[in-house]
Amino acid sequence: MSAIRVLLADDQSLVRAGFRALLETAEDIEVVGEAPDGAKAVGLAADLRPDVVLMDVRMPEIDGIEATRRIAADPALSAVRVLVLTTFEHDEYVFAALRAGASGFLLKDIEPDDLRAAVRVVAAGESLLSPRITSRLIAELVARPASQGPDNGRLAVLTGREREVVVLVARGMSNTEIGRALFMSPATAKTHASRAMVKVGARDRAQLVVFAYETGLAGPSIATP
Repeated sequence: MSAIRVLLADDQSLVRAGFRALLETAEDIEVVGEAPDGAKAVGLAADLRPDVVLMDVRMPEIDGIEATRRIAADPALSAVRVLVLTTFEHDEYVFAALRAGASGFLLKDIEPDDLRAAVRVVAAGESLLSPRITSRLIAELVARPASQGPDNGRLAVLTGREREVVVLVARGMSNTEIGRALFMSPATAKTHASRAMVKVGARDRAQLVVFAYETGLAGPSIATP
């Protein structure tokens, strides 16, 4: 099996060096390039076609959010996954990164083993949010006014079971946890989530989370299964 190819994008050379050292202790991960700003990150992503881009949020030229948006919008880079890393955990960064097309969002104080695991998860096509980030998203969700009901027009493509699964995906649950909650196998939970992604045009589970929030599906007006 070939190594996971990673591009590092951060405006601080010491941070890039640190991430390179941490990642390259793993035999299955290879750092193929480094970018000091968002514009170069987009260019290198097009040239190198990495499996994963570790993207900082605050960078010169264009920031990590815009760089992520440009990478995600390029059909030629559809296989490239962006994992956003930052010292900031403000909601606006989380929502902006996910809406831009990021497959994951982690804070820079993550443990080395968890960082390497996150790269593997995202490279495999899954999405990843740190527990702290997920809890903040849920807190934002619960704080929404009750008048913001679900967008039934956009939700019409989903079956009732798919809606239940998407709600739990939005709450940060794994397929195993969803299966336990809804009395189904993890494989069945994954199938429902995958079908929902296809129907709503989400490239991965992170985009399914965005869909759940934007349509109000996971809002307080929806009963917990």
